[in-house]
Amino acid sequence: MKAFEFRKLSDVELRKRIQEEQDSLSHLKFQSVIGQIQNPMKISQIKRDIARMRTILRQREFEQAPQPVATNTEKVQ
Repeated sequence: MKAFEFRKLSDVELRKRIQEEQDSLSHLKFQSVIGQIQNPMKISQIKRDIARMRTILRQREFEQAPQPVATNTEKVQ
Protein backbone atom coordinates (compact mmCIF):
# COMPACT_ATOMS: atom_id res chain seq x y z
CA MET A 1 0.00 0.00 0.00
CA LYS A 2 1.02 3.57 -0.50
CA ALA A 3 1.38 6.09 2.32
CA PHE A 4 -1.75 8.01 1.27
CA GLU A 5 -3.78 4.81 1.58
CA PHE A 6 -2.48 4.27 5.12
CA ARG A 7 -3.33 7.86 6.03
CA LYS A 8 -7.01 7.13 5.33
CA LEU A 9 -7.05 4.53 8.13
CA SER A 10 -7.78 5.38 11.75
CA ASP A 11 -5.19 4.91 14.51
CA VAL A 12 -6.90 1.74 15.73
CA GLU A 13 -6.98 0.29 12.24
CA LEU A 14 -3.31 1.16 11.72
CA ARG A 15 -2.28 -0.54 14.97
CA LYS A 16 -4.29 -3.62 14.03
CA ARG A 17 -2.74 -3.62 10.56
CA ILE A 18 0.78 -3.30 12.03
CA GLN A 19 0.16 -6.32 14.22
CA GLU A 20 -1.14 -8.34 11.27
CA GLU A 21 1.86 -7.37 9.15
CA GLN A 22 4.28 -8.29 11.94
CA ASP A 23 2.66 -11.70 12.21
CA SER A 24 2.92 -12.11 8.46
CA LEU A 25 6.56 -11.01 8.54
CA SER A 26 7.47 -13.57 11.17
CA HIS A 27 5.77 -16.28 9.12
CA LEU A 28 7.67 -15.23 5.99
CA LYS A 29 10.97 -15.16 7.88
CA PHE A 30 10.31 -18.70 9.05
CA GLN A 31 9.55 -19.78 5.48
CA SER A 32 12.75 -18.11 4.34
CA VAL A 33 14.82 -20.04 6.87
CA ILE A 34 13.40 -23.40 5.82
CA GLY A 35 13.65 -22.46 2.13
CA GLN A 36 9.98 -22.45 1.19
CA ILE A 37 9.49 -18.77 0.43
CA GLN A 38 8.10 -17.97 -3.02
CA ASN A 39 8.90 -14.25 -3.16
CA PRO A 40 11.80 -13.09 -0.96
CA MET A 41 11.10 -9.45 -1.84
CA LYS A 42 7.83 -9.72 0.07
CA ILE A 43 9.80 -9.50 3.35
CA SER A 44 11.24 -6.09 2.48
CA GLN A 45 7.84 -4.87 1.25
CA ILE A 46 6.23 -5.78 4.55
CA LYS A 47 9.04 -4.13 6.51
CA ARG A 48 8.54 -0.92 4.53
CA ASP A 49 4.78 -1.01 5.06
CA ILE A 50 5.25 -1.46 8.81
CA ALA A 51 7.68 1.47 8.86
CA ARG A 52 5.23 3.64 6.90
CA MET A 53 2.39 2.84 9.28
CA ARG A 54 4.54 3.53 12.35
CA THR A 55 5.69 6.81 10.84
CA ILE A 56 2.11 7.91 10.19
CA LEU A 57 1.11 7.03 13.77
CA ARG A 58 4.09 8.97 15.12
CA GLN A 59 3.25 12.01 12.97
CA ARG A 60 -0.30 11.95 14.31
CA GLU A 61 1.04 11.84 17.87
CA PHE A 62 3.11 14.96 17.21
CA GLU A 63 0.14 16.74 15.66
CA GLN A 64 -2.02 16.02 18.71
CA ALA A 65 0.63 16.88 21.31
CA PRO A 66 0.46 20.37 22.80
CA GLN A 67 3.09 22.71 21.44
CA PRO A 68 5.60 24.02 23.98
CA VAL A 69 5.28 27.68 24.82
CA ALA A 70 8.32 29.71 23.87
CA THR A 71 9.61 31.83 26.74
CA ASN A 72 12.13 34.57 26.83
CA THR A 73 14.96 33.23 28.96
CA GLU A 74 17.50 35.99 28.83
CA LYS A 75 20.07 36.11 31.59
CA VAL A 76 19.61 38.95 34.02
CA GLN A 77 22.82 40.48 35.32
